[in-house]
Amino acid sequence: QVQLVESGGGLVQPGGSLRLSCTASGFTFSAYAMNWYRQAPGKEREFVATITSAGISTNYADSISGRFTISRDNAKNTVYLQMKSLKPEDTAVYYCNTRRGMRRDYWGQGTQVTVSS
Repeated sequence: QVQLVESGGGLVQPGGSLRLSCTASGFTFSAYAMNWYRQAPGKEREFVATITSAGISTNYADSISGRFTISRDNAKNTVYLQMKSLKPEDTAVYYCNTRRGMRRDYWGQGTQVTVSS
């Protein structure tokens, strides 16, 4: 069974940095693109970043503005989200995602990121 487990969230001050991790199991990790989404209180879940299966290509939401970097280590079945210059509006639950076709999505349990002074 596909399993995605996020970690690395926590409380950080504005301007600080965090690195999130998502460790995958139950599928051939190196064959699939991986994505990060986030959901802030009272808001819809939004796309954050994606990375292709070999890590050659990445894309980000416009709102990220170069502050986040997605990467992956296929030998460790892990995808990362390095976040810097964090803002209070980055506060959200961050979810790891992998998609199969246009219908089936797999999600992790989420990890809370809180940016506050």
